[in-house]
Amino acid sequence: MRRTSSFLFVVLMAAAAPAVAGDPKGAPVPAAKPAPKKAPPPPVKKAPPPVTAEHKKALADFYGGFKFGMTKDDVLAALTKQLDAQYADRLKATTDTAVQDRLRAEKKNEIAVISKSYVAFDGKKVSGWDVSIIEDEFMQRTNESMIERWENKDGKNQRRFFFFYEGKLWKMFIQLDVSILPAEAKNFETFAKKMQEKYGPGDSEGATITWRTDEFEVRATAEKLRTYDSLGIVIADPKAQKDVLALREKMAPKKAETSTIIKAVIDVDGKDTPDVKSGGTSAVDAVIRAQGGGGTAPKK
Repeated sequence: MRRTSSFLFVVLMAAAAPAVAGDPKGAPVPAAKPAPKKAPPPPVKKAPPPVTAEHKKALADFYGGFKFGMTKDDVLAALTKQLDAQYADRLKATTDTAVQDRLRAEKKNEIAVISKSYVAFDGKKVSGWDVSIIEDEFMQRTNESMIERWENKDGKNQRRFFFFYEGKLWKMFIQLDVSILPAEAKNFETFAKKMQEKYGPGDSEGATITWRTDEFEVRATAEKLRTYDSLGIVIADPKAQKDVLALREKMAPKKAETSTIIKAVIDVDGKDTPDVKSGGTSAVDAVIRAQGGGGTAPKK
């Protein structure tokens, strides 16, 4: 029995020997560090409530008597009809033949101005539009075109842009008179409050509020307030918008590739970078070899 106990003691000491040898002071092995805590996920953005029937009817006023799918000629015909109605009251208000002739000429000129405003975004530089309040509303070489009209009626001083895709009206941008906001509170917060009081809560992001329905999408934006001192309302066909945005993404210019010379100098592949700071021929040789050259001849 005494031999068995001695044997067990020797076995236990032998097993403990490596640990004792590795830590002569007998200090306890430090505990493993806890894994770093993961950052909490960002808060989920709540979707705005659906547009009510009342607010949908109010938002539909932005159609202004036009319909998606109209051709350029359809829009011009509708505009001519609107102008006829506007000038009819002014013509009836006077019996002076000279004044009536002047009003008829004025109406004819206004129709001509609208017709001449037509522009096809076919890749040619369009004076003014590529840097303007509507610069983000179109793209070149995507079968898009536009006409514009000033709407100075009932005290309004606003401009309406008609955007066509493959010849069909799919969007209108209304440049609002900034005087709808008080001078001392000309900012997005005031604009957003004013719009949501009338049209209900929308999806707010940046300086834009969006209301979405099955038939149309309305976007109220103050993104150009500082640059052009203007506010904008966009009403668009959601189905056509999907096609337009897909084509724009496809036609967007590709990012320029890095020059092969620069690639030879910077470490883009995780390889050693030539020492261009210390001078000498080694860095130059590396660049030349990357271009297919032989580098500097060795000194004899």
